Amino acid sequence: MDQNQPTTATEAKPSKNQRGRFCDGFKMFLAALSLSYICKALGGIIMKSSITQIERRFDISSSVAGVIDGGFEIGNLFVIVFVSYFGSRLHRPKIIGIGCFIMGAGSILTALPHFFMGYYRYSKEEYSNPSENSTSSFSTCSAYESPSLNGTAPEIMGKGCGKESGSNMWMYVLMGNMLRGIGETPIAPLGISYIDDFAKEGTSSFYLGALHAIAMIGPIIGFVLGSLFAKMYVDIGFVDLSTIRITPKDARWVGAWWLGFLVAGTLSIISSIPFFFLPKIPNEPEEKRKASKSVYMLKTNEDKSQAASLTGHGQTVTGTVTGFFRSLKSLFTNRLYVIFLFMTLLQISSFIGYFTYIFKYIEQQYGQSASQANVIIGVITIPMMATGMLAGGYIIKKFKFTLVGIAKFSFFTSALSFVFYLLYFALTCENKPVAGITLTYEGNYPVTSHLDVPLSHCNSDCNCDESQWEPVCGSNGVTYTSPCLAGCKSFSGHTKPTVFHNCTCVEETGLQKSNFSASLGECPRDTGCTRKYYMFVAVQLMDSFSVAFGSTAFIMLIVRIVQPELKSLAMGFHSLFIRALGGILAPIYFGALIDRTCLKWSMTSCGARGSCRLYNSVLFGNSYLGLSAILKSLALILYIVLISAMKKKYEGANPKSTENGKKALDDANLESLSSNGHSVPPAGADGETHI
Repeated sequence: MDQNQPTTATEAKPSKNQRGRFCDGFKMFLAALSLSYICKALGGIIMKSSITQIERRFDISSSVAGVIDGGFEIGNLFVIVFVSYFGSRLHRPKIIGIGCFIMGAGSILTALPHFFMGYYRYSKEEYSNPSENSTSSFSTCSAYESPSLNGTAPEIMGKGCGKESGSNMWMYVLMGNMLRGIGETPIAPLGISYIDDFAKEGTSSFYLGALHAIAMIGPIIGFVLGSLFAKMYVDIGFVDLSTIRITPKDARWVGAWWLGFLVAGTLSIISSIPFFFLPKIPNEPEEKRKASKSVYMLKTNEDKSQAASLTGHGQTVTGTVTGFFRSLKSLFTNRLYVIFLFMTLLQISSFIGYFTYIFKYIEQQYGQSASQANVIIGVITIPMMATGMLAGGYIIKKFKFTLVGIAKFSFFTSALSFVFYLLYFALTCENKPVAGITLTYEGNYPVTSHLDVPLSHCNSDCNCDESQWEPVCGSNGVTYTSPCLAGCKSFSGHTKPTVFHNCTCVEETGLQKSNFSASLGECPRDTGCTRKYYMFVAVQLMDSFSVAFGSTAFIMLIVRIVQPELKSLAMGFHSLFIRALGGILAPIYFGALIDRTCLKWSMTSCGARGSCRLYNSVLFGNSYLGLSAILKSLALILYIVLISAMKKKYEGANPKSTENGKKALDDANLESLSSNGHSVPPAGADGETHI
């Protein structure tokens, strides 16, 4: 565009009162929008970091947990079309304020089931009120007791079926997440378009960069809170914590997941208040002048002719059904846009699926607690990603890449990330030694199948409930699914730590000890797996940096490969497409694949299958990492196809296109990154556009 167009004196020099009103109102809007960005990022991270806790609390599978996580995108899709095409005509600050309030209400609704479900029971032995010392008895081995004492009595099976964690209360969490998605929708598109309309010439890119940099505070706070609340027992404040025998590293542990949603919801509601006091239009002359900008430096003569045919109908392009379908046809016949659409679907689906279950992966693969997983992902990875984003943006500005150059840079960073990602496969651990699942009950020999492992003479007369999950770690380093199946005759310690004695199955391993004991909880991972965990963290840092390094280029591509008049529609449809097929579906099919690697399922009080207690570590790692790697590799292939097509169009067809491409990527034009806010989530985002 020609930035040297003459302007009227009124437009060039608004009065002092006008400048004051503009400055104050605009700065207030920036401050309010920054807070709302922090809140929506905080809410998204709280949900991601709580998925494993929610799965255990409601006794649901990973695929159902994926449905809950995808609820955000479902809610977003309900109103995204309305926001994309009609939001800019309304009072944008008030619409954003309403969105923040709805987003906060959704977070609070997500937490409400906790207060109506009763107490969480991590053991079948908890028959009475958890505030009492109800876990003072364990199902130890006794050949003289009837099976009903150590098994699951019928009256226990039917007790509180409707209120137990396996009920349909998780649907309220899903509805809360959907409501949060509805509320989040207008924040980015209307907020960024407001900045684009009323910022001074050439400063939009600065404001957008500052906005996204400030938004990084949200994920950091979210991970810190997630780590803190994961250490707290779910019923903290309602039960006597001295009676809780499990620790945060236990597969049955559920942290205070609901506290994070209450905090995020309250802050979101508070962030909505300033928007209701902001003006619709802070500076009318500036708006008219900015609205008059309609010409980019078009790349080819074909672009010019298509733009002329679209703009010739004036407002009918966006105001009538005929213009809308004509615009859609123009998009779908744009080969570069279609290739980019499917390429980003593969790349973002890979990341969404990976990021949704990364906390579960760290817990199951390396034996780390949810709290430690939050610290690793948040405190270490997020700053590295922020550094990568800044470095990538600087590189693009420094070397003034053409459009093809930006695509090549984005491909290079994606390929580098893929190389680092492949290193994860070498860092998976062997299966945990668990008697009756991966080993025989004597703990000496591996089993060919984890299904129906026969009892041994060390526990065959103990009348044990084989479906029970009350893991104990024997002094031989083998985990047993219950004290009874370990052949333990007695225990000591009515408070933590609890130790079981005279465990006959532990004795069968041939240990030269007089006291064959076991302690409550799973055995820790061996030193070799622990070393792999530290190497995993190092690779995670490099991978995160390389992904973020190319995120700016990744975002810029979509606004450069379509005609300027179709930019808003292109980003709106892209967001719709990615959310529908990536944000909603990716957590579900990733979760379904992870479910297939489960070795031991919990049983609800109603006798139904609940959440998974133990996974096949090798199969989990290969399946989880493998699916993401396949999606990434397919995306890289489409990257090559895209670059080849771009070369033919911009470098082969028009010798001047390279020069035009450079001009189109100057600093002033960076404000068009998100004119309607539906920017492509960087390959380090989780599908919710909060960072």
